[in-house]
Amino acid sequence: MERYNDYKDSGIEWLGNIPKHWETFRFIDNVKLRHGYQFRDYDFTDEGIRVVKISQLDPKGNLNLTKSSFIASDRLNSFKAIRIYQDDILMALTGGTIGKIIRVGKISEPLLQNYRVGNFFPDKKKLNKTFLYFLLASQVTEEQINYLLNRNGQPNIGKESFKNMFFTLPPLKEQAQIANYLDAKTTSIDKKIKLLKQKIKHHKAYRKTLINETITKGLNGDVSSWVRFRLKDLGYLYSGLSGKSGDDFNQDDNPNNKGFIPFTNIAINTYLDKKQLGTVVIEDNEKQNQVKKNDIFFLMSSEGYEDIGKSAVLIEDLKETYLNSFCKGFRLTNKNSDASFINYLLLSDIYRQQMLVEGKGFTRINLKMEKVNNFSILIPPTKKEQQQIAAYLEAKTNTINNIVNNIETQITTLKELRKTLINEVVTGKVKVATYSQ
Repeated sequence: MERYNDYKDSGIEWLGNIPKHWETFRFIDNVKLRHGYQFRDYDFTDEGIRVVKISQLDPKGNLNLTKSSFIASDRLNSFKAIRIYQDDILMALTGGTIGKIIRVGKISEPLLQNYRVGNFFPDKKKLNKTFLYFLLASQVTEEQINYLLNRNGQPNIGKESFKNMFFTLPPLKEQAQIANYLDAKTTSIDKKIKLLKQKIKHHKAYRKTLINETITKGLNGDVSSWVRFRLKDLGYLYSGLSGKSGDDFNQDDNPNNKGFIPFTNIAINTYLDKKQLGTVVIEDNEKQNQVKKNDIFFLMSSEGYEDIGKSAVLIEDLKETYLNSFCKGFRLTNKNSDASFINYLLLSDIYRQQMLVEGKGFTRINLKMEKVNNFSILIPPTKKEQQQIAAYLEAKTNTINNIVNNIETQITTLKELRKTLINEVVTGKVKVATYSQ
């Protein structure tokens, strides 16, 4: 892409030089930010009019209405002032996704704007609405929001925050050209990302099917000789860290620091990753259980059913390392069983579903030790056959994982390209092909 012929100093440090014929504007002069209504728990009903909360602002840039709250339908006229329409620009004004922005697509029902969801309305005589969307989606906005948050230490933004933000202002006709250009380019990039994500979904589904088929049918389809065991017949469970407070973890430069396996290392991996360890202070006189090679680890407590009972296996030696308190370790004592095979077996759908059934709780789901100890599995009679199956699955799943990782790298590259493209175009670093000086 080419640059404009002439540039000038914008007078704003973080904007730098801008095309000579462009101007800058202070947010408050050209844009109105509308806050939503602070609905209370007693306002909500089982059905009626959907209320758009921050959780409905999908990071992908879409409005996700699958998990909505409602207010009674007969109250619509009372909230006309906060009704949401197609092409509205919505932003999360608080929380962990602060600054997240979406443009509302086609909608077929009335929607209302909840508190801490912002809606932006430009002065149409000065500012193209789609151009404003891309401005708000650019790094220029992100950096100004981050500056305000770091300076004030408050995880909220609002009218006062935006009041004195500054942005670029091309001529209105050129704004429309830029908006159309970015619409076309970002739509194209988004389609590529969507296709790549579908490929990932396909490969992950194949990976799951491969594990399920192999772990229940073996390599030759004959499991008539396989033997049923309870886990406690093959080894024993041991507990994670006990008696620790938050202050004991991840202390910098403490001489008594030892490695520990975090919850997430088990949740996201098949094999424990030694690069994903935390540190915990262990005094010389403490009695804590150290992990060993070929131990299998279970998530025994979780906020949801997705992770409960998830297992991972340690296939390498770790020097003096301990286990998270929300987990249990399982150490094989039966010399005729292979840890990697058993872990694959426990990750298959048929066994995962059996394990999920044993999880109990409301605000937090928990597994009891006796349920895991008595868990029944069917395994080949020889360790050699188990190892052959595990080796086969490792080779196959590694190939799939490498493909998925490559696709994820492509997605990351496209997302960075999208972000850079928006920022360079809306700040005038590059010129769109449709504009001529």
